[in-house]
Amino acid sequence: MILFKTIRPLQTKLEKLRNNKLKIGFVPTMGALHSGHLSLMKEAKKQCDIVVCSIFVNPTQFNDKSDFDKYPVTIEQDIFLLETNKTDILFLPSVNEIYPQGTQHLQHFELGYLENILEGKYRPGHFQGVCNVVHRLLNIVRPDILFLGRKDYQQYLVVKKMMQDFYPSINIQAVNTARETSGLAMSSRNMRLSTNAHYKATALYESLQFIQQHIASSDIELLKVEAKEKILQSGFDKVDYVEVCDAETLLSVTTAEPGKQLIALAAAFIEDVRLIDNILL
Repeated sequence: MILFKTIRPLQTKLEKLRNNKLKIGFVPTMGALHSGHLSLMKEAKKQCDIVVCSIFVNPTQFNDKSDFDKYPVTIEQDIFLLETNKTDILFLPSVNEIYPQGTQHLQHFELGYLENILEGKYRPGHFQGVCNVVHRLLNIVRPDILFLGRKDYQQYLVVKKMMQDFYPSINIQAVNTARETSGLAMSSRNMRLSTNAHYKATALYESLQFIQQHIASSDIELLKVEAKEKILQSGFDKVDYVEVCDAETLLSVTTAEPGKQLIALAAAFIEDVRLIDNILL
């Protein structure tokens, strides 16, 4: 694996690979890598000749500074995992490398209602930060395919919208959520949970499964209320949302229409750690 910390040498290397007609896959991460990230690398390896991974904890997507300060950093372990899994290139830039003009006056992206619902409602400015960093990373790497995890489903749709405007020739693929044996969605934030909270956190996924099992025969609004109650009764401190949406638009639905793909999504706090999950219905 080759490690680059600056843009120009990385681009020189990638240009040589492109000239050799090699297909490049890109997996952007914020580090604290786990099996979910590795499943993205595996999928990228399957479809591409070269896999580029970036590790960059992006300050502009944290609307809560304390959340940014608490974000786990495990860079030595991350590098070991990437090397063992035969990642070809790691891009490990500094904040100044990505934001040479600083982070105060950033580009604004037209994302429509998508940036104001669900995650956008509870994390104002979050998706503008996400788009700023992904836009810059794509401009640097210029991959053939971008691989994102389906766990951050709204982020996937937001980035897809941004790419339609700025990078229409780059393919974007959502890779299925990797889960622990308990069903808990793998997340870097899980590292911050106590053993007890880690056990209780499976209720987030179980509540979504509950909706999935009853969606055909029950009122959606009642299902959402029951799912929220289940999450709180299991030991979560607060629920931001439990929602059932059209999987294509993320607009809320009140009935399950035949032929329409729906998705259930939830976000909740346990031990001051905010977890999200979703499941296709």
